[in-house]
Amino acid sequence: MNFHSNKAIYIQIADLICEKILSGAFKEEERIPSVRELAVDLEVNPNTVMRTYEYLQDLDIITNKRGVGFFVNINSIERVTAYLRKEFMEQELPNLFKNMKILAININEIDKLYQHYLQNNINNSNEKK
Repeated sequence: MNFHSNKAIYIQIADLICEKILSGAFKEEERIPSVRELAVDLEVNPNTVMRTYEYLQDLDIITNKRGVGFFVNINSIERVTAYLRKEFMEQELPNLFKNMKILAININEIDKLYQHYLQNNINNSNEKK
């Protein structure tokens, strides 16, 4: 995993886990990697992973079953979506707007590119089926 300096590592790991939940790699009520397993896989300190898991527990996305491990909660997809939307709206969107203003890019240009992106991704996902 390539970490970025503008965001705490434990938050970046939380985002990775959330993406895996949304993609179906981690399913509801299924066990996720242990603290040690994930720390080894990501080459980070186990304390960092533990902080990530505590953070995700606070968001009610995962739960700890003592002696068994950490599991994805029921309805976690809705919680993950809400969490990532909030993070995007508060973190990413203001930077996008700032850059749009500086570069004199209007919303119609963005919409056109977004529609093109959607069209290409629909075509690509249909080809994979």
